[in-house]
Amino acid sequence: MTDPIADMLTRIRNASNVKKTTVSLPYSRLKKSLADILAQEGYLGGVSVVEQGKFREIELTLKYDHEKGPAIRTLKRLSKPGCRRYVQTENIPSVMNNYGIMILSTSKGLMTNRDARKAHIGGEMICEIA
Repeated sequence: MTDPIADMLTRIRNASNVKKTTVSLPYSRLKKSLADILAQEGYLGGVSVVEQGKFREIELTLKYDHEKGPAIRTLKRLSKPGCRRYVQTENIPSVMNNYGIMILSTSKGLMTNRDARKAHIGGEMICEIA
């Protein structure tokens, strides 16, 4: 697999389109921290690490509103392995007038665009969620 983050986002997007309640994906620290940010921002219902034999998996609980619409309306990968997209602190964009979030990979770890602006840290733009 050349892009595990794109795979993770695609699994979440596909599962929410067919109204699944949970999604399982192979464990990595980067995916775990990305999932923790999504849960912290209210886009996921829960995140847990499950042992499957000698391998670990991340199990995500998807969140839906009262009309059975997914909490994650749009999910877009910005920086790709073939074309990395970086942003400086003063140029960090807002997503849908701060309705959504952008996740950045910084020298201090993964963080949202709001947190990166507060900490005055730029980085690689991973994805947009609204």
